[in-house]
Amino acid sequence: MTREPLPSRRYSETFEVVVQDVKYTATLGFYEDGRPGEVFLNGTKVGTVLDLNACEAAVMASLALQHGAALDVLRHAVKRDSEGAPQSPIGVVLDMLARVAEVQPSRGDP
Repeated sequence: MTREPLPSRRYSETFEVVVQDVKYTATLGFYEDGRPGEVFLNGTKVGTVLDLNACEAAVMASLALQHGAALDVLRHAVKRDSEGAPQSPIGVVLDMLARVAEVQPSRGDP
């Protein structure tokens, strides 16, 4: 499938998540119709392995979304504990993205 680039100006949300006592900053970007299209994820200590892994996982998730991968497919692919909670920062962010996308209205003006 062909990549569907996001508009230059778009709605986004930024928030913090904590996973295994490590704080991350996540930014979610959306298409004009409210679909999720990008994820940015950074740790608090820039350049560490945790930061690099989180950042690169977010790039992969963004590319998958922009190429038409279903968010639920990505969420199903992450490691989860015995109660179904995600075990990685990207898993937590993908679950949050699903919750945000459920209530995200279509936005004509970013």
